[in-house]
Amino acid sequence: MYAPRDVRVEERADPTVLEPTDAVIRVAAACICGSDLWPYRGTDPVTGPTPMGHEYVGVVEEIGYDVRNVKVGDFVVGSFFASDNTCEICRAGYQSRCVHAFPMGALGTQAEKLRVPLADGTLVVVPGTPTPTQVRGLLAASDVLGTGWFAAVAAEAGSGKTVAVVGDGAVGLLGILAAKQLGADRIIAMSRHADRQALARRFGATHIVEERGDAGVAAIKELTGGLGAHSVIEAVGTQESMMQAIRATRPGGHVGYVGVSHDVELPGLELFFSGVHLHGGPAPVRRFLPELIASIMRDEFDAGAVFDLTLPLSDAAEGYKAMDERRAIKVLLEMDDEYEGRHG
Repeated sequence: MYAPRDVRVEERADPTVLEPTDAVIRVAAACICGSDLWPYRGTDPVTGPTPMGHEYVGVVEEIGYDVRNVKVGDFVVGSFFASDNTCEICRAGYQSRCVHAFPMGALGTQAEKLRVPLADGTLVVVPGTPTPTQVRGLLAASDVLGTGWFAAVAAEAGSGKTVAVVGDGAVGLLGILAAKQLGADRIIAMSRHADRQALARRFGATHIVEERGDAGVAAIKELTGGLGAHSVIEAVGTQESMMQAIRATRPGGHVGYVGVSHDVELPGLELFFSGVHLHGGPAPVRRFLPELIASIMRDEFDAGAVFDLTLPLSDAAEGYKAMDERRAIKVLLEMDDEYEGRHG
């Protein structure tokens, strides 16, 4: 990305192993994230040509001499933060805050090849050979499914609970899927868009609320006997969405917030008297990858359905445009030769 709304696909030197703990993978599929739209729209600064992307699946082509857990030829999934998975923070389940955490977005995963630091802690091997449908689900697990899952866990979604989801992008929609898998009784999707409402219901939503802000909060309260939801997933990252999430939660309830925060300031006194638990931040996707990969490879759910537009990597700029204009929920980028072979 050179500047807002200026995305170019260019040739770069192939990555190589730089550290003994590195791996280089041939990317099988990448995608565009809703968070990539912040710099695309000019909300986050772009200071010069910047590699883009932080979601990826692929096949290991080269490993450093200290790599033990993956081997050449393995099909692997990694998260948007590289982590050693051995430090005290990682062992507590917060790999995105690893003491050696490295943001994969700094390397740019929307590419044919990718260097993965801390490969042993970052990459998880997929058993067998995934089908094309499973590849889509595994790619979702790299971020949006893992993030939605963390949001549902942070919100303590589960049996006997009513879960409300603020945000109908890929993370919010997969938060619905996660809440369903975790056993939630009722799931309320907050969405104004028919295509996203349909996918929300497919993933497990039982109710749709189209109102936003105070009206949205009132609608949630009406559906919950005036109390508010037990669990609320916040998957946007704005002041309005965060306050909507907190105010839609009953006293003693839980908010799982995973929308990348932009100018959010919480009123202390209101928060004090709300009695609401807040937990979130950058999702520790690595914590959930083994169980998500197992579920995907057993075809227990179709998280890849969140990708409603597939393009070759060379058309990445069109993918950004489609998501910016809400013509696509989430764009999957295939390598050009793979795309040509599949689509002609």
